[in-house]
Amino acid sequence: MSEYVGIVVTFVLAGALVAAFIALASTLGPRMPSAAKSVPFECGQDPLSLPTGHLSIKFYLTAILFILFDVELVFLYPLAVVFRDLGMWALAEVVIFLGVLMAGFFYAWDNGALEWQ
Repeated sequence: MSEYVGIVVTFVLAGALVAAFIALASTLGPRMPSAAKSVPFECGQDPLSLPTGHLSIKFYLTAILFILFDVELVFLYPLAVVFRDLGMWALAEVVIFLGVLMAGFFYAWDNGALEWQ
């Protein structure tokens, strides 16, 4: 248990440093709100109009699916490195893992999540 003391101390010091920075910024930071600071700002130009209506979530869904499949593939690299040491049980686990992954992929594909219009 004593080997974890250094890790705990590091986390406590990091948390204390973050709390100190937040406290100092909120107490010492300037508070001068103005009408110019409250105006929406886009890319150096004043916006033509405020956004209205509903936004499509296709972009966000595509991004989440990309991150999901990217992270899942990251889990396969360590397994490929030590595959010979693990034996056939590792192959069965990878087949199950990829089966669940492909089920999610086909579900997203069937619901039209990958169609961009």
